[in-house]
Amino acid sequence: MNIRLMLIRLFLRITKAYIFYEWHLINQLDPNKMPNHIGIIIDGNRRWAKKKSVGSKLTYQIGGERVELMLHWCLDIGIKSITLYILSAENLGRNGKELQDLFDVIEKRLWKLYHDEILHNNKIRVKAIGELEILPHKIKSIIMKLEEKTIQYSNHYLNIAIAYGGRLEMIGCIRKIAEKVFNGEITPSEIDERLIERFLYTCHLPDPDPDLILRTSGEERLSGFLIWQSAYSELVFLDTMWPEFRRIDFLRAIRSYQTRQRRYGL
Repeated sequence: MNIRLMLIRLFLRITKAYIFYEWHLINQLDPNKMPNHIGIIIDGNRRWAKKKSVGSKLTYQIGGERVELMLHWCLDIGIKSITLYILSAENLGRNGKELQDLFDVIEKRLWKLYHDEILHNNKIRVKAIGELEILPHKIKSIIMKLEEKTIQYSNHYLNIAIAYGGRLEMIGCIRKIAEKVFNGEITPSEIDERLIERFLYTCHLPDPDPDLILRTSGEERLSGFLIWQSAYSELVFLDTMWPEFRRIDFLRAIRSYQTRQRRYGL
């Protein structure tokens, strides 16, 4: 048997095993226990690029394709809200060429999303959260168009955390509340959880607090992601780098979530 035929047969065996395992995972999930809101910290692009000796632009392109797949996977199992952490405010201090490569990919993926019928077929509202004013004009422009185009939708929500920082979000929230106190619109005694949540980036969501937050790359921290909203989120940390993130990784994270007993601090 020649080597090529052996490789083909090996590939078919592996593919069959993958498909079977994916089917097995799907059948283990309880459709009545799906998280309503998932937060995803996209991490590991740069380490994957270094490991594979791949340029930053190609890496981000592959990562962008994973984001698109992730959206489909979430819709397939009925997830209502998704918040993707794609770029922190701190990331804006990265190497100029690398950052430009990332911006180029983000812009192209946002335009692709703008023209994708998936938004309309599933009534997905798209909203960006973060310090948007410091982003390049082209990205701000397409974000505005996406938000305007989908503002009436409410079946699903896609939140894009870009130039985002959890502390910056809280500072902005505190400033808005302080201004209202200063103007005599409210008193300090009226400040409670509900009031604070009215001034967070996620105030437009039916379920602003993620049930599940997953992070790729093996890092086990939130890096400032949704500081207030994540108080009782279930956390899943995966060793997989984002460009290699697969549907079975996603399904295993959902399975892990469903096996946990949520206590909400009790």
